[in-house]
Amino acid sequence: MYLCASIVSISSLQHPAAGYRKIFETVEELEEPIPATVLGLIPSWLKGSVLRMGPGLFKVGGEPLNHLFDGQAMIHKFDLQNGGVTYHRRFIRTDAYVRAVTENRVVITEFGTAAYPDPCRNIFSRFFTYFRGIEVTDNCMVNIYPVGEDFYAVTETNFITKVDPDSLETLEKVDLCKYLSVNGVTAHPHTDPDGTVYNIGNCFGKNMSLAYNIVKIPPAQEGEPLEKSQVVVQLPSSERLKPSYVHSFGMTENHFVFVEQPVKINLLKFLSAWSFRGATYMDCFESNQSMGTWFHLASKDPAGYMSSHKFRTSAFNIFHHINAYEDDSFIVVDLCTWKGFDFVYNYLYLANLKQEWEEVKKAALRAPQPEVRRYVLPLDIHKEEPGKNLVSLSYTTATAVLHTDGTVWLEPEVLFSGPRLAFEFPQINYSRCSGKKYSFAYGLGLNHFIPDRIVKLDVQSRESRAWREDGCYPSEPLFVPTPGARDEDDGVLLSIVVKPGAERPAFLLLLDAVELTELARAEVDAVIPVTLHGSTVTKP
Repeated sequence: MYLCASIVSISSLQHPAAGYRKIFETVEELEEPIPATVLGLIPSWLKGSVLRMGPGLFKVGGEPLNHLFDGQAMIHKFDLQNGGVTYHRRFIRTDAYVRAVTENRVVITEFGTAAYPDPCRNIFSRFFTYFRGIEVTDNCMVNIYPVGEDFYAVTETNFITKVDPDSLETLEKVDLCKYLSVNGVTAHPHTDPDGTVYNIGNCFGKNMSLAYNIVKIPPAQEGEPLEKSQVVVQLPSSERLKPSYVHSFGMTENHFVFVEQPVKINLLKFLSAWSFRGATYMDCFESNQSMGTWFHLASKDPAGYMSSHKFRTSAFNIFHHINAYEDDSFIVVDLCTWKGFDFVYNYLYLANLKQEWEEVKKAALRAPQPEVRRYVLPLDIHKEEPGKNLVSLSYTTATAVLHTDGTVWLEPEVLFSGPRLAFEFPQINYSRCSGKKYSFAYGLGLNHFIPDRIVKLDVQSRESRAWREDGCYPSEPLFVPTPGARDEDDGVLLSIVVKPGAERPAFLLLLDAVELTELARAEVDAVIPVTLHGSTVTKP
């Protein structure tokens, strides 16, 4: 284990033993929590649970699931109480999981795996089944977050699943279409200090009209918050039949930021060819090679689309926003980007990720190059003359130039970049800095798509440092602030780490968020597959 502030030196880690394959293998759920062996000292104030979502079942009926996002949803929990730690995990009882296990085949089409026909049904019944369309998956393996007093496991469709964060039991499947005019929402909502939740999703309206709806779920008071949810603002789509893929969005104190990227969903394929021929979600994606990338703004209160502000830049993929904030008359937007219009998810098929290390590297060389970028969007654009850089913030080299057609062309400042080294799954001190000017971001370092380090990025100095250990594969680091902390980075990072071949092959890692030095680890006698996103639940 070492600490380093050099991007060059932290990008050289190799994985010849290919131990990373273990994080893409099926595991059994646990009947009861198991105790962890704690090494080091857990801060006395750190009490509660770490909840994580990810795939846990990678084969059904002896057939492999194809894509990283196809594995059936499993919820993980590390519980920290009085210096002791336990680990528990269970599969979410979604329709996709229950029917797959019961029928021993993929019944509902996943992201990159088509549903297998029922061998007991004849060709005519299968034909009419496909003609009517394939069911939308409820495989909620991407994230888990609170809405009011409840916790929901989510994917990116209209189905979310209420779970018990204590027992990990599946409680209720919820169809958001009952409450909102959306065909799905992202797995990355934003939450105001009062508990109000905001999210964004696609909406297919009359005559195949298409828009992006920002929705608001009020804080828990009386009744069910979802029943009182509403669409607060609608953003237009640049293409009538091809919405952009949306994984997250930005929110400042007074604005929403939506990045419309060139990765598109072809609705005609989705609604007709996909259901008839038994294709997958991945088969419905395509890239618009000429549109570039558009930034859309909406005011928050009162909510309204700012149609006069048209921001454009070169093409990139975007999955995760880091943070956005207002400074003077500008909105600063920090993003984890991938250059170009080639869809990064094309490189996340399990057959690619589980290859020998040299083959993994070759595949990654064909993929878009990752960068952390800062864009600056000026709010006062109509008093300026075309051709002038409108950005006057002294601490960034990002530019915004007004064109004669009224659009503003954006060029970013690169905050972090390394050869085939991505800073992804970003986290900040959310309770203190969300929507505000900040200094630090924490992320999972992907080395040729393999997670092998935790990175801290100072977005002001542009310096970075990393924690890594040979043979270890960490997950998204979650930040928990020290009670009463004065400094932004005074707190602890929590990450589930897998170390295949060790006596206890997985552990919850606790890092000092200032220096990224290890405080403690809670080791368990269980291999833990890859996890994507999660939440912490603090307890008194």
